[in-house]
Amino acid sequence: MGALLWWKSSSLRPIRLGDPRAHLEDLLTRRQDLAAMADAIWSAYLVTEEAYATGGKLLLCGNGGSASDVEHISGELMKGFLKKRPLEDALKDRLAEIGGLEGKKIGGLLQQGMPAISLVSQTALATAVINDICGEMIFAQQVNALGQQGDVLWALSTSGNSRNVVAAAIVAKARGMRVVAFTGLGGGVLKGYADVLLNVPYTETHLVQEAHLPIYHGLCAMLEERFF
Repeated sequence: MGALLWWKSSSLRPIRLGDPRAHLEDLLTRRQDLAAMADAIWSAYLVTEEAYATGGKLLLCGNGGSASDVEHISGELMKGFLKKRPLEDALKDRLAEIGGLEGKKIGGLLQQGMPAISLVSQTALATAVINDICGEMIFAQQVNALGQQGDVLWALSTSGNSRNVVAAAIVAKARGMRVVAFTGLGGGVLKGYADVLLNVPYTETHLVQEAHLPIYHGLCAMLEERFF
């Protein structure tokens, strides 16, 4: 539990409701198999929090089950997850000014979001990259077009060796982005390009994916707590 003590002692403030660390503490209490990852999870939060705080965005990529995880993460961040996230009053007023009653209705329905772009969703672009360039560039091309310095890439690969995910990480680093890698035990090739490595203590694909889910849910809750 030494890692757990590190992030607890990283601030003099006690952990209270409303503190992002409370979600990390809850996660590690429920999933003690992930306790040794406390530092890495906290670091992943800090890297992503900094990007959002400075106007950056999050890009996400993965294959198969990890592609489903990518879509899942994007959904949790782009709208309310554990909170409703009502729009700020200034935007509500502007919507009403532009759209009248309809704008007021829209302002009452929309929720604030954090920009989290799933790179597995662009079917036409993906097939064009496969056909015109190379299948291994399916995510790298999108990172090249969308990524900017200060953004973050969450790269999911249970083995850490998925070539298209590794290529995306390389391009992200070249673009001045930081990379958070979600992998299995060893970290694979992706480990060499990760600013933060979340290598869960499993090697079987389904067990790795099962362990990734509570981690990214925890991170989404932490980020939501911070900004909303």
